[in-house]
Amino acid sequence: MRLDRFWMEYRDNRIAVVALVVALLMMAAALAAPWISPQDPYDLASLRLMDARKPPGHVNAEGTTYLLGTDAQGRDVLSAILHGLRLSIQISLIAGAIAFSLGATLGATAAFAGGRFESVIMRIVDLQLSFPAILLALVISAALGQGRWQMIAALVAAQYAYFARTTHGAAAAERSKDYVEAALSTPLPAWRVVMRHILPNCLPPLIVVGTVQVANAISLEATLSFLGLGLPVTEPSLGMLIANGFQYLLSGRYWISIYPGIALILLIVSINLVGDQVRDQFNPRLRR
Repeated sequence: MRLDRFWMEYRDNRIAVVALVVALLMMAAALAAPWISPQDPYDLASLRLMDARKPPGHVNAEGTTYLLGTDAQGRDVLSAILHGLRLSIQISLIAGAIAFSLGATLGATAAFAGGRFESVIMRIVDLQLSFPAILLALVISAALGQGRWQMIAALVAAQYAYFARTTHGAAAAERSKDYVEAALSTPLPAWRVVMRHILPNCLPPLIVVGTVQVANAISLEATLSFLGLGLPVTEPSLGMLIANGFQYLLSGRYWISIYPGIALILLIVSINLVGDQVRDQFNPRLRR
């Protein structure tokens, strides 16, 4: 589908356009977090316990205004949200790219090779898909410990199977077509036929799955961090921010958890709405 035609169909859905704008604004704010946030939440020297748990709009003795209040460590909640968005998006995109590459390669190779290799790979994929992704991520995170790369490894292990199954279905349909048979009759090695001819034609469904899995990765990271199995407490991810303020909800200090929760919901819902619209446009049966 041409890009201009794709955008003309996309903008007919106003909800999807609003979701795209919200997602892009939040990603832009996350990208610019080091420059636009009022405080560096990673700088422990800038945190003051006397400013801890202050309500939204509080002005401290130095004249600093905390628009969304502060948490239990004296961190500006707005700054922590911006950096948490940056961290969540960064981890989800890296994990999604690795899972995309690994799953697409395995799925296309299995469909192309066939035989026992295909049977073994796809049985492993089917077995993994029979378990909830959150359960697998929990087990791997508990085994690897806390940290960014440990979190990325857990997300990749929990998500690559979705890409492998989708790619295998699309590649199996492409494998029997005449242009693939013609390419195989040339001196090109088999791996180049897979990369140059089969995988590019599997991209439309993979783009849809990738959009959904980015949102799922953000929610998985937030869930694991909330449970204490994701990122360390020194890194203010959205899940960690929600967990830090959860114990203060009953005391009326709602802002510590509520505002990061709102940011997390907006980001996930907007990405999912964009993914739904992309899925509808790539699927002729769902297109209006």
